[in-house]
Amino acid sequence: MRQQRVVVLGVLLLLSVGVLGGLAVTADDAVEAEGDEPYPGKTLVSVQAYGWFGNHNGDVFIVDRSGERVWEYAPGNAAVFDAEMLDNGNVMVSFGQKVPDPDCPERWANTTGDHCVHNRVQEVDPDTNEVVWEYDWYDRQISYHEVHDADRLESGETVIIDMARHRTFTVARNGTVTWEWSAKEHLDEGSEFWAEHVEGTSREDHAYTGPRQDWTHMNDVDRLENGNFLMSIRNFDVVVEVDPDTDDIVEVYGEPGNHSIMYEQHDPNYLEAHDNLIVADSENNRIVEYDAETMEEVWRYEGPSADDRLQWPRDADRMPNGNTLVVDSRNFRVLEVNADGEVVWAHDMSGRRGIVYDADRIGPDRNLGEEPESVPPGGNLEGTDHGGLSGAIAVADSWVGFVLPQWVGVYGLVAILVGLGAAGGLAWEGYRHRRAT
Repeated sequence: MRQQRVVVLGVLLLLSVGVLGGLAVTADDAVEAEGDEPYPGKTLVSVQAYGWFGNHNGDVFIVDRSGERVWEYAPGNAAVFDAEMLDNGNVMVSFGQKVPDPDCPERWANTTGDHCVHNRVQEVDPDTNEVVWEYDWYDRQISYHEVHDADRLESGETVIIDMARHRTFTVARNGTVTWEWSAKEHLDEGSEFWAEHVEGTSREDHAYTGPRQDWTHMNDVDRLENGNFLMSIRNFDVVVEVDPDTDDIVEVYGEPGNHSIMYEQHDPNYLEAHDNLIVADSENNRIVEYDAETMEEVWRYEGPSADDRLQWPRDADRMPNGNTLVVDSRNFRVLEVNADGEVVWAHDMSGRRGIVYDADRIGPDRNLGEEPESVPPGGNLEGTDHGGLSGAIAVADSWVGFVLPQWVGVYGLVAILVGLGAAGGLAWEGYRHRRAT
């Protein structure tokens, strides 16, 4: 009996050592290719942070198909969000920089106790990493107050969405604000939007006030061909289209609180040629494409398999060959999925736990950007829809992935705990046996 216990203890220890040893050999920024059909070109990737959300060590980089970083820019002490390649070859990046309280402007000092946030939209020359243009402002804290998105317009102006102040605005090259739209004016109590879509709830249901005020969490803005702006109002689970000439909301996609459509979405893209809306439906852990007129679902992607599902995706771009570039934030990776729903290229940052935010394919002959032209609609493509209880397990796996390698997962963690518990029990029993004899 004693020999059997020793054997069992040895096996359990070997299993534990094997699993924990995986921490030391997990690949950093590994690339896996499962097919030969990726859309040509390199990929521009932004990472919010490495290791954990509050680390403020994000960066932006360009990676080639082999996984080699051919360019990178790290602002320092920053949560990095949107990045886009401009027509002039420069990269525009949006980030919030955590600033120690003694270094904050007087207006923003002592507002949270230890820091304020410096929101910055920078245009960077990738040849020198020189900042050739910048628009910036301060706010009281970095959590939920970081700038998430900015786009360069054909006019040369830059449109920026400001989460903390619940506004979207355009700014000229000389820093002059040329237009501004306020969500407090157009979404708040007393507005037509509130009466039609939000009536029956209170402001406090939407974190309107408080020390971590996060009312709208406006996180994305795009200019449409008709001149209107498409804005993602994450905490209302809707995307709105705004006419800048009148400031009126002319379309609302989704319904506040109806999580079957969208649940705290990111980076919606309007496929103009097909009147479809493709959305990173983050809290539902899926990419979904809708007919924008009927909001009928036409395509869905939930991940490669029921055992390998998306976790909190925050970007999805359709490419001309029908492939879709997907940011799988809490699985620390970028996936490229072909028209058959198969992964044909991936960039894996699980070794450094890179919480990726945005990815754009930089084509060999032109920059595709976030909304490339001449892309096929989802109705012509194959997606994935796994359903079932595996979704809850996948969510737990993604959080475990911040501590242990992703291949360990919930089941592996349980096995480790059971093994260590059993080993401890055997050791205690052996100690008692020796004391008794």
